[in-house]
Amino acid sequence: MFFVNVPVGLVALAALPALLPRRLPQPARLDLPGVVLVTAGTASLIYGLVRAGDAGWASTTAVLPLVGALVLYAAFAAVERVSRAALMDLRMFTRRLVLVGAFLMLVATALLIGFFLLGSVYLQQQRGYSPLATGLVFLPVAVATGIGARLGSQLVGRIGTLTTAVAGLVVTAAGTLPLVWLPADGSVYARLMPGLVIASFGIGVDFVTAITTALALVAPEEAGLASGVVNTFHEVGGSIAAVLSTVAVSGIEHGAADGFTSAFTLSAITAAASALIALVLVPHSKPQTTGGPHAH
Repeated sequence: MFFVNVPVGLVALAALPALLPRRLPQPARLDLPGVVLVTAGTASLIYGLVRAGDAGWASTTAVLPLVGALVLYAAFAAVERVSRAALMDLRMFTRRLVLVGAFLMLVATALLIGFFLLGSVYLQQQRGYSPLATGLVFLPVAVATGIGARLGSQLVGRIGTLTTAVAGLVVTAAGTLPLVWLPADGSVYARLMPGLVIASFGIGVDFVTAITTALALVAPEEAGLASGVVNTFHEVGGSIAAVLSTVAVSGIEHGAADGFTSAFTLSAITAAASALIALVLVPHSKPQTTGGPHAH
């Protein structure tokens, strides 16, 4: 099914010459050292997190990539401070709204991908579902995420970032709680799906809140950079979810569903704790995407 990306990519590639200007008004210089360092650092971080889930946090294959990521990020920061064509203005990380957006994106992505991974393992390994049947179970989850995102885009402007972000995380925690007691039998549609749908609805709210908040007071020429920061945390969140899923897998290897109990308990605690953190971190404001003054 992944081949569906090929024709889409080819169409986009063919359309680029007609959509993009032939020459940039001011040719931009490529910060090649910065590109190499930040790409290598992020790849090393993600690989280290994945290996930590497979081999444990104390394993050499996890520790070395994680330490390497710190070194590469430090080198990236040093290079950006002296570069004439810096890839990133490091002051972006001092802007509160960008950091809030990155935090919300990290948590929302980790939880959602964790739900998909845990749910897939539970359905196929514990309940004997086929990949197709598993996909059908997750269809309402995807719809709920989209509905939550749609509602979140409206709520941010009406009731503010703080209330919307906290509400989304509280709904996610409430939806995750029933999943802690997943049975080894019984109806999946009565025990698994309702919790996943509710939790994913809350995550959808926080997805759009993260992006809207991060870009709220960023100048148009810096929107790509702020979006890149948030999307980087999106990738890291997915890696954290992979680590979380190994908790359940370890339980399956022992022939029990205890791993799922631990993993979903951790997910519920994460959502609830993030809601409390959001109460302190997220500003009580209604973002206006006008490109006005920056909020730090």
